[in-house]
Amino acid sequence: MAAPRRLGDDLYARIDDRLAEADARVAASYPGERAGRQPVHTVYVPANHYRAGLAGEWGERASAALAEHGAVLAFGEHDDDLAERVRAKLATQPVEDLRIDFEDGYRASSGSGEDAEDVDAVRAAGELARDVESGTAPPFTGIRCKSLEAATRRRGIRTLDMFLGALGTPPPGFVLTLPKVTAIEQVAAMVEVLGELEKVHGLAAGSLRFEVQVETAQSVVSRDGTLALPHIVRIAEGRCTGLHFGTYDYSAGLGISGAYQSMEHPAADFAKNVMQVAAAGTGVRLSDGSTNRLPVGEAAAVAGAWEEHRRLIRRSLIRGFYQGWDLHPHQLPSRFAATYAFFRENLPSAVARLLDYVERTEGGVLDEPATAAALAGYLSRGLDCGAIEEAELPEVLGRPALARIANRTG
Repeated sequence: MAAPRRLGDDLYARIDDRLAEADARVAASYPGERAGRQPVHTVYVPANHYRAGLAGEWGERASAALAEHGAVLAFGEHDDDLAERVRAKLATQPVEDLRIDFEDGYRASSGSGEDAEDVDAVRAAGELARDVESGTAPPFTGIRCKSLEAATRRRGIRTLDMFLGALGTPPPGFVLTLPKVTAIEQVAAMVEVLGELEKVHGLAAGSLRFEVQVETAQSVVSRDGTLALPHIVRIAEGRCTGLHFGTYDYSAGLGISGAYQSMEHPAADFAKNVMQVAAAGTGVRLSDGSTNRLPVGEAAAVAGAWEEHRRLIRRSLIRGFYQGWDLHPHQLPSRFAATYAFFRENLPSAVARLLDYVERTEGGVLDEPATAAALAGYLSRGLDCGAIEEAELPEVLGRPALARIANRTG
């Protein structure tokens, strides 16, 4: 009987050689989910209103709103437990990520022109330094500067320079926000600016990172018809930590009437779908935008705004957007109520499925490694924000195991 034929070793070697460049490109471009915590929200505060202790003040105002109107904020199953967890969060860490805003929300404290914003930049940096020194700063902080479009470019860069000069070494979790990108060259320019700022202010090379706000049509589709977002991620040279959707600027730029501008408009979903595909596997994280319906005034108005906010947050979470924007202290109760409910409602099934995967036991669902990674990421996010506690997880699913299963990179 003739010996069976097999492919020769030379073919294996040729294919390895042929794909070596592609292998290296894929490994560099798609390192996987980034290790570490992602905040569940970013709170935007105009720079002229920012002061040390502001996060705690927001927590007190949110707690007071919850105490006054909590009866209308239905917490779903296990109401008492979830409500207590939200109250504890508001008392201990009401703001996870704070962005001091020098862009749309900013008005100079006094006067006008270059000097007024310079004064605010130096003052705000000093206030943030006080919070960091006292240990009361949120775990993530940063500033949003003006865009690098021609009209605001020099002012935006100057504010970054003034702020960093007054702040000194930024705290861990510090990130800058680049708004209104209308050309990918602006992202490349931001990379150059940050490199120079690091040299001038004696900071470690590569230590300054930034988020890109996706709030223009040009930041989604370039003028030549290609998708801009993959190029934005690539051209940032590893400094881009996130893509943040800007609901209202983006919607207005498409000509959508103000009454219909929303996080759930089909046009917004299109942009966010492109964001999701562009960022997948790169370690760049996603954030949904904000809602402008604030829970203030009479009880009925608060109840309606909270219910809408909760629904939109849950919608984002289901779609894989684990972060959003909050613009008012009274949005914090609905933020954490919706987020905590999302991570707790599927906790038993997620643990059971992951245990089945780890122990290779027979369960009702046969999960692929990629799904197991997603389940581990789900539990990790729940731990990070305080929705669940390590004591609720089996020892075999501790944080190191979850990070390993989730394939989170350093």
